[in-house]
Amino acid sequence: MLDPLFNWISRIWHALIAAIKRLIALIIAPFVAVYTFFQTSGWILRGLILLILLPFVLGYGHFAWHALWIRDFDLDYPQRFAKSTNMRPAGEQVAVEGGDATTKTCGSSRVIEITADLIDFNVNRNKWISSNPLYKMGLFWVIDWDKTWFFDNKAAFQRGVHQAASRTAIELADALGRARGTSAINTDLRKAKGNIQFDQRTWYFNIFDDQPFGPTTRSQTYYRRALVSMHKYNTDLAACNATFDARADNLMQFLDRIAKDIGATSAAIKDRSEQYNSGWFDTRADDIFMFAKGQLYAYYGILQGIRADFPEVVKSRALADIWNLMDDHLRRAIELDPLIISNGNEDGFIMPTHLTTIGFYILRARSNLVEIRSVLDR
Repeated sequence: MLDPLFNWISRIWHALIAAIKRLIALIIAPFVAVYTFFQTSGWILRGLILLILLPFVLGYGHFAWHALWIRDFDLDYPQRFAKSTNMRPAGEQVAVEGGDATTKTCGSSRVIEITADLIDFNVNRNKWISSNPLYKMGLFWVIDWDKTWFFDNKAAFQRGVHQAASRTAIELADALGRARGTSAINTDLRKAKGNIQFDQRTWYFNIFDDQPFGPTTRSQTYYRRALVSMHKYNTDLAACNATFDARADNLMQFLDRIAKDIGATSAAIKDRSEQYNSGWFDTRADDIFMFAKGQLYAYYGILQGIRADFPEVVKSRALADIWNLMDDHLRRAIELDPLIISNGNEDGFIMPTHLTTIGFYILRARSNLVEIRSVLDR
């Protein structure tokens, strides 16, 4: 009775192997054609072919070198700012006696420091991938890298980090950097907010998409300007020349925005998990997974920075325990690092469902955010 089952499994296996062979043959066909033409050509034509191919070989080598892994990834990166030289709450003013004069200094913002570091991490310590022309060209100008298993995970991770940094820059400009929302928006925070929201896919010349053709300014140049503006704001804040409004209602509003942001990511994970169950063969599952991981990686540090900037609110409302629990859920989600990201059935036993797993931790962290918000709203 087992023979029909074995025969069925054998047919499926051989069909799968044949499909993989055809795919490999299709991918390498252009290389085989060029090699054959090169072998049958004269030395002058070979030299011309090499001159034409050399820029592509070097370009793709450089692209692959930067797209295949994330540099300076460190789960403990928020701790670098926990030992800042200025440990006072953001905006808190202290008089300092010095000889015959008394000067005033204020606490700088930890959330500004961490957000600026995330931007630096994205565009300086790593190459920004989404605007790279070879990334936008896709595989042989036919298939987007986002629709393959290759060269898209880092780009998705960076976009997730950028999403969180952008959301934070908006809140800083519209609420935290103003006195009760009635004063003028801080100039540096306004510049940071505008620059960090610039399109993510713009390069010097944009031949293969609908971005400005060029010559124009790359996306990462705008993000670096946002980084400079954030540092300038924090310098002014430490010198008591800027405002940081560390009120409970501002904290509540900020946490509410973060909860909605990761809630949208959770909804995207839910839709993909329900509509596609192709396991390791889902070529878009890795993009959603890595975007979520990048977003949570950024919020893991941003929320610790916010906690340091609102110490009195956290202490008076007894939020430490639930905040610690939220940090733990975020960290567990970021620690997920499967070799191949799979989008299998929830009740499957062969192919795991990594999307559902990271979605579970997102929902746990979001429920903690909602609980903190409800405490603040009492």
